[in-house]
Amino acid sequence: MSAPESPDQRHFFSHLSSRQTSAAPGSPTAAVPAGAAPTRTTTNRLPILKAQSGARNNVTAVVGEFVGTFLFLFFSFAGTQLANTPASTSTEPNHTVLIFIALSFGVSLTANVWVFYRITGGMFNPVVTLALVICGGLPITRALLIMPTQILAGMSAAGVISALLPGPLAVTNSLGGGASTAQGLFIEMFLTAQLVFTILMLAVEKHRSTFLAPVGIGASFFLAELVGCYWTGGALNPARAFGPAVATRTFPNYHWIYWLGPVMGSLLASGFYLLLKAMQYQECNPGQDASGADLERYEDRHAQHHTTTEEPKV
Repeated sequence: MSAPESPDQRHFFSHLSSRQTSAAPGSPTAAVPAGAAPTRTTTNRLPILKAQSGARNNVTAVVGEFVGTFLFLFFSFAGTQLANTPASTSTEPNHTVLIFIALSFGVSLTANVWVFYRITGGMFNPVVTLALVICGGLPITRALLIMPTQILAGMSAAGVISALLPGPLAVTNSLGGGASTAQGLFIEMFLTAQLVFTILMLAVEKHRSTFLAPVGIGASFFLAELVGCYWTGGALNPARAFGPAVATRTFPNYHWIYWLGPVMGSLLASGFYLLLKAMQYQECNPGQDASGADLERYEDRHAQHHTTTEEPKV
């Protein structure tokens, strides 16, 4: 049971709800009649991707995810192939190469998520799809169609890069820097959790800056690649790891960490997100999506409330 709201908090949330009653038809707030009191169901329900389950929409989602995942990994693999040509025999980290690879993945994800978000949600990753199912953002039926599509797109992108660019394919994931299998597993887990939680908070959880979500997602992925590339190759995505492994017919005995690690990270991020939703995190730091005028009114009333309720000094 949550703690009771103070009068100023109730006024603030009521004011925001009344401003949202003029939202576009079909939005969650558009269904609230003007003057009606807001409810918990209206203000705090989980925003979802509004995915329809019709056959045509499922086909559109599958085609969109295949093309989007292919383009994301195609340009990421192309940048990685360029960075690793010619192949280096040094065991020391080449920071220029690592930054170039991280930028290739981060910028490619940013661009393609921005393009495909309106079509499929721009997931491009089976563990991101898993997180959306867990958090109520995607029907299971569509997820079961999309996940194999993402794996197939990863295989296709790796195959095209292998055939298109000269030299052996140099984009496979492998442990480096003396990292053990256990270390690689948990590196993949924590880096994936960072990426998935960013996606849940910036893209799934609707707010005033949702349209800029691809920038935050790309920055998060760039950071994860920058940290993990030297130690594990920075997969964070079973489709990214499996595609090059198939193209090169190279499966190290620890390949399973590139599946289990990201799945564990997705479960960790999803669990934390659902915990925050259950704790009604919006009330911890209210007004983050309000306009400047709304926030000023709330702060003024909050200050007046504390002034009037302060006990007189004896």
